[in-house]
Amino acid sequence: MAKIRRSRGRPREGWVVTEEEREDLSRLARGRTVSQALALRARMVLRCADGEDDKEVAEELDIDRNTVGKWRRRFMRRGIEGLGDAPRPNVHRKLQDEQVEEIIRLTLQSKPKGVTHWSTRKLAKHAGVSQSSISRVWRAFQIKPHRRRTFTLSSDNFFVEKVRDIVGLYMSPPEHAIVLCLDEKTQVQALERHQPILPMTLGQPERYTHCYLRHGTTNLFAALDVATGRVIGECYPRKRANEFRRFLTTVSQQLPADSEVHVVVDNNSIHTAPTVRRWLKQHPQFHMHFTPTYSSWLNLIERWFAKLTNDALRRGSHTSTRALEEAIDQYLGATNDDPKPFIWTKSADEILAAVARCCQRTLADRIL
Repeated sequence: MAKIRRSRGRPREGWVVTEEEREDLSRLARGRTVSQALALRARMVLRCADGEDDKEVAEELDIDRNTVGKWRRRFMRRGIEGLGDAPRPNVHRKLQDEQVEEIIRLTLQSKPKGVTHWSTRKLAKHAGVSQSSISRVWRAFQIKPHRRRTFTLSSDNFFVEKVRDIVGLYMSPPEHAIVLCLDEKTQVQALERHQPILPMTLGQPERYTHCYLRHGTTNLFAALDVATGRVIGECYPRKRANEFRRFLTTVSQQLPADSEVHVVVDNNSIHTAPTVRRWLKQHPQFHMHFTPTYSSWLNLIERWFAKLTNDALRRGSHTSTRALEEAIDQYLGATNDDPKPFIWTKSADEILAAVARCCQRTLADRIL
């Protein structure tokens, strides 16, 4: 627990902020999922907890000194709950419990005609209440019909074994062995902006037109060295088993001849084609580890592909596939000039526990 020193001026009653309360205050102060008013109150209390007096906090946050004292005292009396807004005096509830229950039931168990989800105005008209009342109920119960998230559960019968195998390679690789994450970024389009890109200036971001011309596609084969962060990559016009075998040959030529190599790949058919199996028999130092179905997030090369897209491709303008491949080669060179490995932090047990919770929630939602 962190003890707080007394402020200058009028003596302040002693108070103590626990580590748990400090974590809660820090989360609220970031203001990602709460109102800005609540985030500001949390910042006031945190600064007071660090030993600053009300006047100093007021000057830093550009607010009234009495406001700082008000929320500091409310926190001292009631903790985190004291930072919320108290009920307004002489203001009666607009909705009865039955109406709130009906709004929640309609939101969760029905849909308006012709559309996929309710809006506050559509539901307000249907339920005969105000739009602001619907908004308050949705906020109170954390209901967000306008938002949607995706999920895919693996159907692999050996999901647990494969997760433990691959995470084990990341967190505790075999001694004197190289661990590579290999995959293909397919159908990368060479897009040329229809009009010139306007450069960034003071007070104005870079601007480009949404119209573009297509100049073909390429397929990037890449292998990430988990330990060093270096990437081996080549572009091919097609994605087939022959290209994959050629890329494996390129990879083997850039590694020490006597090294044991563990390769993490997905279940794409080109990774198990006869020509690839023959190549693996001729190179027994290569060991393939397959990710579970619908689990590409286990392959670290996917994270590097995301960086490639964000850093070099999404905002580019390429007049041909050759120009696109040159841009990819330049990014590969920049990566290998200053390689930074991705650090895997979650253990297999933590991953499997998270998947189990997701399965339980999904099953509960289907039952409801």
